[in-house]
Amino acid sequence: MNLTKNTRRLAAALAVPALLFSAAACGGDDKGSSEAKVSVKGDFGQKPEISVEKDSKPGDELSVKTLSEGKGDKVEKGTFVRLDFAVQSMKDDKPLGGSWSSQGQIPGNKDVRRQDVFAAGQPGQQVPAKVADAVTGQRAGSRVEVVGTVKDTIGEQVNPQLGLAPEDGLVWVVDVVGGQKVDPKSEVKGDQAKPDEGMPEVKVLPQKAAEITIPKDAKAPSDLKEQVLIKGTGPEVKAGEGLIAQYTGVKWEDGKKFDSSWDHSGATSFQIGTGSVVQGWDKGLVGKHVGDRVELVIPPKLGYEGQAGSGLDKNTLVFVVDIVGKV
Repeated sequence: MNLTKNTRRLAAALAVPALLFSAAACGGDDKGSSEAKVSVKGDFGQKPEISVEKDSKPGDELSVKTLSEGKGDKVEKGTFVRLDFAVQSMKDDKPLGGSWSSQGQIPGNKDVRRQDVFAAGQPGQQVPAKVADAVTGQRAGSRVEVVGTVKDTIGEQVNPQLGLAPEDGLVWVVDVVGGQKVDPKSEVKGDQAKPDEGMPEVKVLPQKAAEITIPKDAKAPSDLKEQVLIKGTGPEVKAGEGLIAQYTGVKWEDGKKFDSSWDHSGATSFQIGTGSVVQGWDKGLVGKHVGDRVELVIPPKLGYEGQAGSGLDKNTLVFVVDIVGKV
């Protein structure tokens, strides 16, 4: 199961199958060269103003340039990162989107926008692998420019509505908002509280998916139910931050597990409070703390209702989530 909704949004807009993404060995040092005459104005954290001189062309290989170096920790492979990004066509000097264009999605908080959160060395949810890999070796707080062809940055297949060919150039500007190194096998420790009345029983074994037992003959709640089973002492989770977590999910209707981070590579990451995950997670996890173990019972209206392809659109979902870090 993929917890995120509308993942790889930019890649989907370009009609690029995820399997075409592949990693490139770019690092913190500038790499490659480009004949493109590109100007990027604006400080780190501000929406960049990108302009490309007419008839500029990308080079024969991907060009990575550090526009401004941050003072944070250096991003290593496996570091969880949160990025802002913008992408612009070199063909017509036209913006193609990015995280700054999502500003204002959250009612009452126009400063929270949808960014990309992932582990360095892997493709992002919105940023393709070759661009995402350019942040490895960079420091948190850095602004990075990546210039290359559509083929070199994304892949061969392009949405014809954009009028771009594989050989056309793209300029990506990426801000490394934050980075956090967390052991992917991390889990929350502490004495676990008994479940509240009507809440499923939870048994957690080290390094394994949680065992969740649905109350016998109990009717699924129509509203979100939540309980902190272990109270952590870490910082509070705020909307817009990247959450790093272990999780297990089962269906209320039959108690069967449909997914767990432990069945994959361990801790996963995602942005919280921005509509990047199901509403039940946004509502139930913002305001919690690093070190919390949280049980959530999510009705379909706050889960996958209306998304028949998920196979979970009619189910009430029960999650146990260990918040092991944030970025």
